[in-house]
Amino acid sequence: MMLESDIELGGNDQHFNVLMGRHLQEYYNKEKQVVMLLPLLEGLDGVEKMSKSKGNYIGIDENPQDMYGKTMSIPDELMVKYFNLASNLPIDDKLKIVADLENRRVHPRDAKMLLARTIVSMFHGTEAANQTEQIFKEVFQKGLIPDDIPMIVWDTAEPVSVIDAIVKLKLLPSKGEARKMIQNGGIRVNGEKIIDINFLVVVQDETIIQVGKRKFIKLLRSNPAVN
Repeated sequence: MMLESDIELGGNDQHFNVLMGRHLQEYYNKEKQVVMLLPLLEGLDGVEKMSKSKGNYIGIDENPQDMYGKTMSIPDELMVKYFNLASNLPIDDKLKIVADLENRRVHPRDAKMLLARTIVSMFHGTEAANQTEQIFKEVFQKGLIPDDIPMIVWDTAEPVSVIDAIVKLKLLPSKGEARKMIQNGGIRVNGEKIIDINFLVVVQDETIIQVGKRKFIKLLRSNPAVN
């Protein structure tokens, strides 16, 4: 009312608030605004609305691999909503995807890969989307380690707790989260799953630590031992 707005755009969780604005405008003899409500998009957890503060979001400024990987992690039942609200595919293509999923003519994994490729291409281009999908197939479907992972020089020969190493390398923000990730089977060293929270890493040249499905780091010794 104070702004004398003509149109107000909001999420459908703001239904009461935006309609109240119309009542106030009418009370003050103003022309009532047009209200446009849009459906909310649930985040990666499939429950809460997508929100940066809740950590369940896909950021438009994220790198292609994180964007692709996060899209692949959404629940299958949300795929159609993501296609409709978050992709730029033509409406006919969206309708075909919905029909193919309902009739089981396409596997949900393949549909989700199309969704991930589409979203990455919207912000990073088709070439980046195709390259990211190839990396995904190699890492997650074939169990391979990507070639272009970050490398860090590790300057001590002393064994280090895997939890301390993960936190020091900023792969996870806290020892508690690192401990929980180990207990959930999400930590690997040189491809071997770590199940002991007290595991000690003896860093050799090109030791690879993997956290979850998308985080890899390669440790290089500053003075690698000579065999």
